[in-house]
Amino acid sequence: MTTKIRPHHSPIRGFIFHLHPRKVVAETIRFTLSFGLGGMAATLFLVLVLTGVLQLLSYSSDSAEAYQSIIHMYAGPSLAGFIRNVHHWAGNLLVLVSLLHLLRVYLTGAADRTRRLNWLIGCTLLVLVLGANFTGDLLPWDQLAFWAVTIFTNMVGYVPLAGVQISELLRGSAEVGPATLENFFAIHVGLIPPLIVVLLVYHFWLIRKSGGLVRSRDSGQRPAMVAAGPTLVAREAAVGFGLCALLLLFSALVDAPLTDIANPGASPNPAKAAWYFMGLQELLLHLHPTFAIFIVPLLMFLLLASLPFIRQAGLEPGLWCGGGRGRWTAAISFLTGMGGAAILVVVDELAFKNSGAPPVLAPWLSRGMVPLLILVIALGLVYRLLKAKNFRPSQSLMAVVLLCAGMICGLTVIGIWFRGPGMMLGFSF
Repeated sequence: MTTKIRPHHSPIRGFIFHLHPRKVVAETIRFTLSFGLGGMAATLFLVLVLTGVLQLLSYSSDSAEAYQSIIHMYAGPSLAGFIRNVHHWAGNLLVLVSLLHLLRVYLTGAADRTRRLNWLIGCTLLVLVLGANFTGDLLPWDQLAFWAVTIFTNMVGYVPLAGVQISELLRGSAEVGPATLENFFAIHVGLIPPLIVVLLVYHFWLIRKSGGLVRSRDSGQRPAMVAAGPTLVAREAAVGFGLCALLLLFSALVDAPLTDIANPGASPNPAKAAWYFMGLQELLLHLHPTFAIFIVPLLMFLLLASLPFIRQAGLEPGLWCGGGRGRWTAAISFLTGMGGAAILVVVDELAFKNSGAPPVLAPWLSRGMVPLLILVIALGLVYRLLKAKNFRPSQSLMAVVLLCAGMICGLTVIGIWFRGPGMMLGFSF
């Protein structure tokens, strides 16, 4: 009697293949421009964990030593400065990749009723990624980081009822100071990474449970299947190594930003939030603070989170933008949103802010409720118009979502590159 010897698999190999179905549909693993965005996000997170741990060997979270510890990273012959560069650029890239991944999931019909939980987990992971970047921004304790955090925590103070309390809880005091640095360090190192790890593993497992990536519907024929290993894993590894190579090259050429040591008494001009919050800061220049910081972002997030729960909102699985003219509709909607945001900003700057005419209505009406109602009505009209043109309800809703996304992107671009001293409209570069 012979005993069949089972092949030995390392724990790492077993874990990797446990996150994938045994076999996957061949069409879902073709190399495309959006292939591997989820894996790229996971790779960047691993890079951040590794470089973050290495930085702990040189960094001090004491406000009296934090800035100098960053300076010392670049002073000696060690690779500490290079590691900081990698950490910084990987964090910023993770924000972009996470946004693109979420957008791809929606536009390819993967945010359907069967994957509601995973969609909500993905939205939560995006929030955690933003939180990780935000809390990490303060750690260098330089002017750029100090005032970016100061501006954002001031913005949080506009949240109704509990805004001031939340702002002081984040700061650890009434103003940004040493207690804020300690709070942010603890959140950045001890709280957010474990949460991301748990949700990320659960996220991948749910994808495995759902049979892998979403695919287009076929005509009754069984789709061609391939083994996840080594086909899929090899392609994911190629994308991951390519991403790391580009990240290392960029980090070797471009240092992470570092300005003068934090000085609460000398605000830079202009003082701007982190780039991923610049859309909110720009919105704050045009709307009532409660609407700009709380109501509008809340409505946008609720719309995003509720997409799989809206009846007839799911796009055709596996087809970008539902196929057909949906792609053109998506592109036009996004660009229209960006252009519309730019036009509205210019009109508001020239026609309203600089008119000198006294306000007729209360600010919460003229700069809050009225613009919000006009926006909601306009988006509703777009939805009804597309349905009247025989667009599917899912594609009509997609146009509304991308209009909103384009407006946010347009506001962000304006805030980053077209706000100069005094936050006046112009060219900041």
